[in-house]
Amino acid sequence: MPGLARLNALPAGDAVAVLLGCCSAPRWARRVAGGRPYGSMQDLLDAADAAWAARAPGELEAAMAGHPRIGERGLSAQSRQEQAGVGSDAGTMQALRDANAAYEDRFGHVFLICATGRGPDEILAELRRRMAHDPATELGVAAAEIGKINALRLRTLAAA
Repeated sequence: MPGLARLNALPAGDAVAVLLGCCSAPRWARRVAGGRPYGSMQDLLDAADAAWAARAPGELEAAMAGHPRIGERGLSAQSRQEQAGVGSDAGTMQALRDANAAYEDRFGHVFLICATGRGPDEILAELRRRMAHDPATELGVAAAEIGKINALRLRTLAAA
């Protein structure tokens, strides 16, 4: 894997910077960078999962702050690719904006979902379903979704 070899060869600070592009939680990025070299993609994913499971207070919030709203305009190329199934229909976009606003009012943070391969109707249904969660349950669900997004982004990074 050329991307994995490149990640393994980077100086520590550069590796952390690259990993922050996958997840904006600094301690997570430092732990994953500190575990190099990785012999396989699975080794990298296992280390990333372990680092996420052992996250420090504030890491979830840092990771959430690095994610755009579903359907938001002006996304990075990476987020555009992940949200490709969301669509651009004006009605769908307005429904997502409204649902995101209601979610943020209820929970105080952006709605997180691993959007790759999901269409707008499925995303809206999941957002609305998760509105019934209590805040602690929803934080756990959001954290699990970040773990999925991290893995997706690391696979993309290692394949590059």
